[in-house]
Amino acid sequence: MTDTATPRHPETGRRSETWQLSAVPDDSPVATALFREYYSEVAARYHVVHGFPPITPEEIDEGVAEYPVGQFVPPRGELFIVRQGGEAAGCGGLLLLDGGRTAELKRVFIRKPWRGRGAAGALMRGLERRAAELDAERLRLDTRSDLVEAVAMYRAYGYGEIPAYKEDPYSDLFFEKAVA
Repeated sequence: MTDTATPRHPETGRRSETWQLSAVPDDSPVATALFREYYSEVAARYHVVHGFPPITPEEIDEGVAEYPVGQFVPPRGELFIVRQGGEAAGCGGLLLLDGGRTAELKRVFIRKPWRGRGAAGALMRGLERRAAELDAERLRLDTRSDLVEAVAMYRAYGYGEIPAYKEDPYSDLFFEKAVA
C-alpha cells in the first residue's frame, strides 16, 4: 500500500519522496525496534508526569516484553510501517474487535526525526483506508492525556472523545471515528 500524496518538506517546501505503507510481522526486526522506541518514549514521559525516578533500561526491557508478539496477525490484526526512502518513520496497528465492526488503533508511533514531515498523515490515512477495506464501521483508540501530541493528532484527524470502551490502567482518554 503506498500513500499517493507527495509530501513537502516543512521548511523548504520541496517535494519529498512518496510515503510507503506496508504490513509487516509484529516480530520483525523493524517492528521490534519501533516498539522499543515507542515504549521507551511513553514510559519515560509517564515517569516524569508521575514523579517517578527515570526509567531504567531494565524496566524498558520488562515493559517491552509485556507486549504480546503475534497480536497483529491477519485476519484479526495487522501492523503497518510507514517509510520514506526505505527508512522506517513509524508504525501503527489495527486490531479487529466485536466481529470486525470495530477496528482499534494500537501502537501508533512516529519517530521524533519524522514528526511534522507528513509521516503521521500517511500512516493515519493508510490505517483508516485499511479499516474500510476490512469493512469496519468505526475506529477506536485509547491514549493518555499527557501524550499531548498524539491527542492533538487524533483530534485533528476527526476522532471524537468517547467514554472508556475497555479497562486500561494507563489510558485516560478514548476516541472513536466512523469509517468513511
